[in-house]
Amino acid sequence: MKKIIVHYSLVILIIIGSLPFSGYAQKKRPVQLLLKSTPWHFVEGTALSMLSSNKTRTAFTAPFDSSSFTINMRVNLNIGSSPKTLLNIPGVLKLTTFQHDPKDRKRQNYPAYPMPDGSVPVLEAALTLYPPGELKGPRDMAIGIPLAMLKKPQGEHDIVLHFSGVRWTLYVDNELLDNDFALGYPKWGKQSSWEINPSLVSKAGIFFPGIESQRVVLKKPRISNEIQYWTPQGHNTWVGDVATFYNNGRYHVFYLFDRRGHGSKFGKGGHYFEHLSTTDFKTWIEHDAATPIEEQWETFGTGTPFMFDGKLSLSYGLHTTRIYPKEQTMLPLQWDYYNKNGITGSFRYDTIPGYFPAGSTYSVSADGISNFKKTKILFHPCENPSVYTDPEGRLRMLANYGAKGTWESKSIVGGWRSVNPDFPPGGDCTFFFRWGNYDYVIGGFTGYWSKPASAPEDKFVNGVKAGLDFYNGMNVPAVTKIKDGRYLLAGWIPMAGWGGSLVIHEMIQFPDGRIGTKWMDEIIPATQKERLLAKDIKAPSSFATRASSFLLTFDVEPGTNVTDKLGVLFMGTDAESYACEVQVSPKAKKAQYGKGQISSFSNPEKSLREGGSPSGARNYAIENLAGTDKSFPVRIIVKYDSKFGGSQIDTEIAGLRTMIAFRPDLKVEKLLLRLENTGIKNVKIAPLKN
Repeated sequence: MKKIIVHYSLVILIIIGSLPFSGYAQKKRPVQLLLKSTPWHFVEGTALSMLSSNKTRTAFTAPFDSSSFTINMRVNLNIGSSPKTLLNIPGVLKLTTFQHDPKDRKRQNYPAYPMPDGSVPVLEAALTLYPPGELKGPRDMAIGIPLAMLKKPQGEHDIVLHFSGVRWTLYVDNELLDNDFALGYPKWGKQSSWEINPSLVSKAGIFFPGIESQRVVLKKPRISNEIQYWTPQGHNTWVGDVATFYNNGRYHVFYLFDRRGHGSKFGKGGHYFEHLSTTDFKTWIEHDAATPIEEQWETFGTGTPFMFDGKLSLSYGLHTTRIYPKEQTMLPLQWDYYNKNGITGSFRYDTIPGYFPAGSTYSVSADGISNFKKTKILFHPCENPSVYTDPEGRLRMLANYGAKGTWESKSIVGGWRSVNPDFPPGGDCTFFFRWGNYDYVIGGFTGYWSKPASAPEDKFVNGVKAGLDFYNGMNVPAVTKIKDGRYLLAGWIPMAGWGGSLVIHEMIQFPDGRIGTKWMDEIIPATQKERLLAKDIKAPSSFATRASSFLLTFDVEPGTNVTDKLGVLFMGTDAESYACEVQVSPKAKKAQYGKGQISSFSNPEKSLREGGSPSGARNYAIENLAGTDKSFPVRIIVKYDSKFGGSQIDTEIAGLRTMIAFRPDLKVEKLLLRLENTGIKNVKIAPLKN
């Protein structure tokens, strides 16, 4: 143990002088994200059928090609306790309002926007679709909103329901507020009928084919003042798998835009890559989607950005087997080609009829920044391709989901051959990067391997087994080198199934190749005036936070024994039900998130090496901390959001290691600091700015 302590003490002395702390000396300005969201406009057309308070029900004949339609309505949203039907097309569509269970966040996350009295009235449109090959028969695809997200929940509103054949979308007052991705089509009878509730709907029109919406160009863009812990606008919108890249001074974040926690498209994977970028980490831009869903069969998986032939490209997988059997996809064709030729082929999927595309494909930016276009080329049967150019200039890919190992090719479009069939093992969104004299491969949740860059490829060592991984609660993390030799780690924190908030931390490399993490100064959330809670704590002390989102900082004076520890217990109104404890054991070099207990420290949790689950971002431990032998700082951000339905807790220890947790249902009101042969000094708290 003495050798380990001395070793890490020396490491810290070496590292601290080389870290890029220049940002701390500069006057901070808030982060701004320029959103692409705008109001939408529908060009007036001629309705096939019209209803009004004088004509509340009628029959009509849907045209032969009724694959798309639009309904516009003028509605009086009169909130009440009983369910109400606003519009009904028997066997096709029903628009209703009702009171939703304030505790039920499943699927739509309606409680993200409660009314002042805590109730959650909802507007919901359910479209009956007939998915291909669905043994269960027709299924209702429901989209909707909690009415409290509207500026004036009650009163008259313009509502548009639009089915494009691919998207099923709800607009209220020209704002796109919810959508889903269709599987199948509605069935219109030879003679269809529809009716409205005249006490709530003053007029309605139905259009065949549907009217495509157009964006309204805003002179002044909409702005979000956060990027750390960010989620897209909306009540059920989340960040999924993140892929990052740095090129020509611009940092790109591609993320799988996910509604309903992977529950869209009847749970078949209705998410796709959206795109953010920045040149200074203070002003961010939200671009058009890099891989929009444009066909019913499209369902996307993870990939990576890369440069090839001087063009910014984005690889990704087509997970079509979630919808259709493998035999109906192009996967057998690709595997047959590989088995016969020893390399993969190149298949232009829009020229091969009779099969649904599946496997690896990519999009290319037209301007080197955004404006991505799909190539419609399948280059590998892997369904989660991690494509990169290694430091030697070789085009390579780590195969995941449907394949494994390391592959190499002279061209992205095909000709991929296996160069290491057994490493990495695949299935876990693996990612390669080189930093200085070391090579690394990380998995999306568990795997971590490293080796000296000069060592052969079969010399990767499993860092998880040694407890030297840097997993910190992020899921499917991506690593990118930026300006001045800095490295960033970006991922998402699970809140709603396969989705949550975006988190970006900065990485630290020790001389022996080990990796640590710290907060990235440029994007730390802005705070209000801080206050001193205590100068020196020697006994358990409780404090009111006065804010549910805040920055807590303090200095730790470690004891001399491995059993010495300190704990910060975060509590809400129901003190123990959802409480969370951050516990640090300086001499044992461990930290953890544990289930909060007022009477005692939380029970020991397991690290990834011990079988714990950091990727769950709930209760887990990290080990082999650095910088905890002498006095060291701890910083903790607690971020509460009604959309989250709880609090995200981000902890930085000694400026060399981070860990993140999410606590559903926790809204912090007070905290308890306690210690066991450990000192806590200079305890300060500062509310986060809204």
